Amino acid sequence: MARHGVSTETSNRLIARLAPMHRDIVTAHAPLAPLQPDMGRFLATGGVSMVEGAGGGGISPWALITGYGTRDSWGGNAHFTRVQTQDYSLDTRGVAVGIADRVELSVARQDFKGDLAPLNLLRIQQDILGLKVRLAGNAVYDQDRAMPQVSMGAMYKKNKGINGLRALGVTSVRQLGAKDDRGVDYYVSATKICLEHSLLVNGTLRATKANQMGILGFGGDQGDTVKLQPEVSAAWLAHRTLAIGAEYRRKPHNLGVDPEKSYYDVFAAWFPAKQVSLTVAYANLGTITVFNPKTQKGWYLSLQAGL
Repeated sequence: MARHGVSTETSNRLIARLAPMHRDIVTAHAPLAPLQPDMGRFLATGGVSMVEGAGGGGISPWALITGYGTRDSWGGNAHFTRVQTQDYSLDTRGVAVGIADRVELSVARQDFKGDLAPLNLLRIQQDILGLKVRLAGNAVYDQDRAMPQVSMGAMYKKNKGINGLRALGVTSVRQLGAKDDRGVDYYVSATKICLEHSLLVNGTLRATKANQMGILGFGGDQGDTVKLQPEVSAAWLAHRTLAIGAEYRRKPHNLGVDPEKSYYDVFAAWFPAKQVSLTVAYANLGTITVFNPKTQKGWYLSLQAGL
């Protein structure tokens, strides 16, 4: 048994000692497997899709990364949202992807329409590209810390012009007094979830020149500087599949023809499964234009589906 100078017992010990090293070496040199969607996060922690395409509430982004992918995975969704007031409607279609619970990418198109004469032919479209990065904290797993989850994001917006008012000679937001038809919103969001009380709170600070989210352009005769605007959200998980909450979003006032006011809403979001959610809200969007002084109020409906 010891003919070659090594006993069987010693050989077995050596193999046992080298086996883990061999597995580590093989693993280290093996090609990295692509991330697979695992939907490993808790129900509702991906939020819903806001009217500008980012993950969060209805009118404000949250620090949460969209989808249900964990740090070793990814998740994504597509959504359709309609906001209907007395005189206007806003449709948003978009897709968003969350990667490794760290980065979020989104793209959305907004379609704003007038419903009553003489603006019944009015149509304004806007494209939005979004990027969000989680900087620190974890809203779900940091239950023993006061530290919220903090993310920074940007939204590039391109207004595609005004249709339906050619008879009045109006085809661009610049003709309404806007300084530009494109711009970038920058924001920082902090979100804290208290599982013990089934409560989520979020605060966002946005740097923007957008008029009515950019639908009426950027900057104007009343101001053309970036302004910091606060946004706050709160939601209570009344049931494992149902969240009830409210949001507030302050807006800049850059255009003389647009006496822009703050947005706010109260909402209920239903999550029957991780693959789908439905959000219903009552929204107040303030006054849209001096030519129609009515405060615009109405309903908000958003359907999101994903993995």
